[in-house]
Amino acid sequence: MLKNELRLNFLQLRQNLADTTYQAASKAIAERVFHLPVSGKTRFHLFLPIRSKKEIDTAYLQAELRKRGKEIVIPRVVGKGELKHYLTTPETRFITSPWGIPEPEGAEEVPPESLDVVFIPLLAFDAGGHRVGYGGGYYDRFLQHCREDALRIGLSFFGPVPAIEDLHDGDLQMHYAVTPETIYEF
Repeated sequence: MLKNELRLNFLQLRQNLADTTYQAASKAIAERVFHLPVSGKTRFHLFLPIRSKKEIDTAYLQAELRKRGKEIVIPRVVGKGELKHYLTTPETRFITSPWGIPEPEGAEEVPPESLDVVFIPLLAFDAGGHRVGYGGGYYDRFLQHCREDALRIGLSFFGPVPAIEDLHDGDLQMHYAVTPETIYEF
């Protein structure tokens, strides 16, 4: 399928999730993450959900990472197609962006090269580990600045499609995708 078709289909599937299913699936994804080789990692990049688009509730994952003494970095949109990344603490204050994204305020900016693990929001992904987001290219550009050994882990409520037909050179492959039911390795 083409990316635009996948966006429409998977946005609708997410919107159709009952609230109890949404929360249970978000929690199952968070629990499954710790079956990956992340225990020796220190700095984790985590997205906060756009609630109106029913993105995965990462509060469960954030709480478990903090409990395990991990550093959590949260992105902020700072320009057209650009993200900056901020080291957060439990005391960090957040503001809601015009897009409905909670973003850190007054936190220390850190470079993408300092990240050990990047959790990636997914609308859809394919059996080859390629992803579909909203089409703005924010994560595609950001991931190009991360270290090659930084783990790229997609989080999705749904399993893979066979193939995304309209990939381009800037589409980086993930290392893993985590769903409520299983982990995919690429």
